[in-house]
Amino acid sequence: MARPETEQDLAEVVRAATEPLRIVGGGTRGMGGAGTPLETGGLAGIELYEPGALTLVVRAGTPVAEVETALAAEGQRLAFEPMDHRGLIGGGGTPTIGGVCAGNISGPRRINAGACRDFMLGVRFVDGTGQVIKNGGRVMKNVTGYDLVKLMGGSYGTLGVLTEVALKVLPAPAETAVLRLRGLSDADAVRALSAGLTSPFEVTGAAHAPQGPGGEPETWLRIEGFAEQMSYRTGKLQGVLAPFGEVEILRDPEETASIWRWVRDVAPFHDTAGDVWRISCKPTEGPQIASRLDAAGLLYDWGGGLIWALLPEGADARARLGDFGGHATLVRGSGQRFHPEPAPIAALTAGLRAKFDPKGIFNPGLMG
Repeated sequence: MARPETEQDLAEVVRAATEPLRIVGGGTRGMGGAGTPLETGGLAGIELYEPGALTLVVRAGTPVAEVETALAAEGQRLAFEPMDHRGLIGGGGTPTIGGVCAGNISGPRRINAGACRDFMLGVRFVDGTGQVIKNGGRVMKNVTGYDLVKLMGGSYGTLGVLTEVALKVLPAPAETAVLRLRGLSDADAVRALSAGLTSPFEVTGAAHAPQGPGGEPETWLRIEGFAEQMSYRTGKLQGVLAPFGEVEILRDPEETASIWRWVRDVAPFHDTAGDVWRISCKPTEGPQIASRLDAAGLLYDWGGGLIWALLPEGADARARLGDFGGHATLVRGSGQRFHPEPAPIAALTAGLRAKFDPKGIFNPGLMG
């Protein structure tokens, strides 16, 4: 196992490698290709933080908790909402910002703010030849040629090893409110979520659990903002949701935060047997698609556009779904993790890997 402490040390390890390397950030997701572990946890620390410019530059091995603590001290937060995989996977480790960016881990707030990669301003990484590459900058508007920043977000370490990331951050909201409905069917819940998301009241979270924390169906919509706006927006959104049933408004900070941690980290599948699949689809088709799975458990996020499904060990969600116009990823279990790519995209992917990793040493087999 290699654990370089500097970017140059990492480059030398890659340059000298003749066998596959399994890129490991905090080791929390249980994902990785074949090969000798190459840990990035030694590349840690905040390089630059300018609260006035909403800009953070951080080394890839820095724990997410350290980043969040630094931001909270200035009344700010990450724009996205990265999941903590430890409870779902049943492992240890420490989530790192490089792992979040490499996986484009975005969380429930993606429906409002966008994905993790949308807030990546710049990156530094080591490619498969051991060359250090820098792309992007420290402001949202920059012209630097090919957008390798977006390419690295979601590449899961198959094109290069991230060493540093520049991020745009956002102010933390003054208040959060959650509107909750109980007892809805999956189809009615998705209709309620769609009504909230298409309203002008800036919903930042929209989820439904057929079995909520108390065992009965619960449907949640979250809004965040300035204190003087919240009463008006919650009242109006309550009216939008009224046709679907009685609407509770939750304002306690710990209670509202705990609901979204529960959704974000897919808590209902912690300490359960079986494989966990993450299915992306058209939100309005979510319940119909989920019905094909015969799943032991379901959780809907992104207004129905993201389905978490608990299936028996070894069950193939893709075979059960057939052609559904989306993609299914195996998050917990053994087998092919990522949805097979259409031939034209697979050809582009192969070309990129040949360019950035000509020796084929980074996480081989992870993404097909």
